[in-house]
Amino acid sequence: MAEDNKPEVAVIMGSASDWETMKRACDVLDQFGVAYHKQVISAHRTPELMGEFAHAARGNGFKVIIAGAGGAAHLPGMVAAQTTLPVIGVPVRSHALSGWDSLLSIVQMPGGIPVATTAVGNSGATNAGLLAVQILSTNDERLAKALQDYRDELKEKVAESNAQLV
Repeated sequence: MAEDNKPEVAVIMGSASDWETMKRACDVLDQFGVAYHKQVISAHRTPELMGEFAHAARGNGFKVIIAGAGGAAHLPGMVAAQTTLPVIGVPVRSHALSGWDSLLSIVQMPGGIPVATTAVGNSGATNAGLLAVQILSTNDERLAKALQDYRDELKEKVAESNAQLV
């Protein structure tokens, strides 16, 4: 974890049902020893809380925000509009449109308010965790080395897979 164990990443989601997906991001942060805070914040049901959270995020010591949402998926963009911290949006798979609605709601931000958007669902949440670690690694040698080790392990798994094709 971070030296003082103070969360550097906030993992927020629009509803508790998003946790099944968003826990993948937390699993990655755990794997790399990155302290995080997780919370349900709804852009639609608790807009005041969302605004307070976004405005206070930097002052509360966060360096990256991972925001997952399904359906209309306004949470990542609305948080990004109210903080200058990097926001990584995770489109959560929805029942109605299989996550396409979530993806388009997050990825189509107007110029000037960026949200780094990952794939829909579990892969997106995993990649959001990795992207947060990569962002933090720009100022953290321990994380930079851990990421390189992780990538080396991925290469070894591919080599092992190829050996099994014989």
